[in-house]
Amino acid sequence: PRFGAAGDASVVDRPFWDVVTDPAARATLARALERVRARAAPAHCELPAAPPAPALRVDVAPLGDGFVCAAAELATARWPREALIDAGIALSRTLDLDRIYDVAARQAARALGAAAFAAAVADDDTAALRLTFRTGWSDEPDADLERRLAPAWLEALATGRVVQRALHEFTAPIATADGAIGAMTVRVPDAIGDDPDDAGAQAHDAVARLLETLAAQTAVAVERAWLVRRVEQKRRLEAIGEVAAGVAHELRNPLFGISSAAQLLGFRAAGDPVVEKNVGRILREAERLTRIIAALLDYGRPTAPHPTPGDPDAVWDDVLDAQRARLDGKRLTLDRRRTTGPSSWRFDADQLRQVFLNLLGNAVDAAPEGSALTLASGVLPNGGWRGQLHNAGPAIPPEALARVFELFYSTKTGGTGIGLALCQRVLDEHGGTITIESAPEAGTTVTVTLPPPPP
Repeated sequence: PRFGAAGDASVVDRPFWDVVTDPAARATLARALERVRARAAPAHCELPAAPPAPALRVDVAPLGDGFVCAAAELATARWPREALIDAGIALSRTLDLDRIYDVAARQAARALGAAAFAAAVADDDTAALRLTFRTGWSDEPDADLERRLAPAWLEALATGRVVQRALHEFTAPIATADGAIGAMTVRVPDAIGDDPDDAGAQAHDAVARLLETLAAQTAVAVERAWLVRRVEQKRRLEAIGEVAAGVAHELRNPLFGISSAAQLLGFRAAGDPVVEKNVGRILREAERLTRIIAALLDYGRPTAPHPTPGDPDAVWDDVLDAQRARLDGKRLTLDRRRTTGPSSWRFDADQLRQVFLNLLGNAVDAAPEGSALTLASGVLPNGGWRGQLHNAGPAIPPEALARVFELFYSTKTGGTGIGLALCQRVLDEHGGTITIESAPEAGTTVTVTLPPPPP
């Protein structure tokens, strides 16, 4: 049956070489024949096969001027071995997050004969699954494919195992020790029976085991890519911080001398309006540069966070109380939305307070006078904390939005371009995130997240 339909007599009495038509299998068999010819001794090889068919062990021996071959099916459990090893190696070499699912799809095609592959990733905020990668589903638009496969994705994540909701389609969860990443679905070329007494049930189990392992390998690759990206970002920020701190240190003493000289000049030229005007301008600019230098030193030589249990919402409440006069100065109202009661996470309260002060200051500056700010907070599905601050000000241009966390980049008059960069660095040190979304007529929303507390 491996070489034709069951009961097909067309392969009987035909040379084994003519029956084996797969190029890879032929190449493997040819190497075995060469070994027999060179040594005049028997040899054997394994011919792989796509599931559900098991691999073959072929024993070859010399016979006159030719060869005699005997083929036997290997146990079903042995056929995934080589494919799993190759898939693990291929995924371990991939550090680009955007390429991991492409590599997984190609390995699924090789190991399972998968004609189609789709991967969904869970949204960090809502945990909703979104189609991220697809290949081979040419007959379905993205929205239709996502809608059709969503029940299988959810079932796989809920049960933590491979599920089969359609005759040819298998879905496995992609999960790490920290939680679910997403799910992957493959379409195998042959129908797999569901009858436990049917031989197809064994093939079903073999496909499920291989897909489960491939999904686990993919999860490890994704986690590693995230870690590499995070380390690279941290190293880049550290390098920028060292340069910034060095520049600030070199500027601090000369700037102090300029301020002192300007003050002395002001005392000696008292009564001269022109001199007083220019001295005042020098002192104002010197003060602004002093603030920039202080911010650079904070950024370049950050204090290591000292996390303690606390409630981020309590920190927000303290900041809002301290900045009440600033809100009242622009006649701003605050819509405070909290979906949960007080809870406990681990963070450095002083550093988080500085982050919230910066974000509130930016929101107040950008908000139209007499408008409303919205502050919403709650617990994420993974147990983390999320806070979102929204203002109804003009949208940040797309080209500026892509650069808001760059050091020294600012769209505000008199801005230093350090505040948001410092916020991002603090949250990186805490294992959290900060993102900004902005659109015309929708305003700007900044989102801060903190990771779940340790168990």
